[in-house]
Amino acid sequence: MVDTTSPATVSGKRASTKAANRRAILQAGRQVFARIGYEATTVRDIIRETQLASGTFYNYFKSKEEVFHAIAEDSTHRFRDRLVDVRARAESLEDYMEHAYRAYFGFISRENEEAIASGAPHIALIGVRVDTPEMQAVAQEIRADLEHILAKQGIKPSVDTEYLTAAAIGIAREMGDYMLKRRPVDVEGATRFACTLLLSGLEALGAQR
Repeated sequence: MVDTTSPATVSGKRASTKAANRRAILQAGRQVFARIGYEATTVRDIIRETQLASGTFYNYFKSKEEVFHAIAEDSTHRFRDRLVDVRARAESLEDYMEHAYRAYFGFISRENEEAIASGAPHIALIGVRVDTPEMQAVAQEIRADLEHILAKQGIKPSVDTEYLTAAAIGIAREMGDYMLKRRPVDVEGATRFACTLLLSGLEALGAQR
C-alpha cells in the first residue's frame, strides 16, 4: 500500500498539481487570446476560462503579459523540435527552406485548429511578436543551418546570413498571420510562395556558386 502521507508522495502530488494548474492557465490564455485578441484580453478573462481561483492564477503569473510570454516560449520550444527533422532532411538550400516553411506553417495551423473551427475572425501564432530567449535560440540555429548549407553548396560568402535569417523568419511570421486569416488555410500554398520569394531574392542578389 502506498503511503499517501509520506513527504515524497505529498511533494509529488504538489508538483503534479502545480504543473496541471500552469497548463490550464496557458490553455485558457491561448483560447482567450485567439478568441478576442491580446489587447482586449484581461487577466479576469483568462481566469474565467479555467476552474481556478484568482489567487491561484497569481501564484503562477503576475499579468496577462507573463501568460503571453509563457505561451510564446512553449510554442517556440515545441516548434524548435521540428527543426531537428528539417535539418536532418535537407540536402540543399532549397530543401531546407521548403521543409522549414512547411514545418512552420503546418505547426501554426495545427496550433490554431480550435480557434479556426470556432470561426475566430483573426488568428495568429500566440506570442509571435515576442522576442523571447527561446526565439533568439531558434533564430541562431536557423542562421547556423543556413551558413552550413550555403558553404556545403559552395555559394559565395558574400551572402549576408544575418539579413538572410531575418528575411526568412520575417517572411514566415508575416505570411503565417495572413495564411491563418484565409479560408481554407493553405499550408502548401504559403510554403510555395515563401520559398519562391526567398530563393528568387537570393538569385537576384547574385548568390551563386
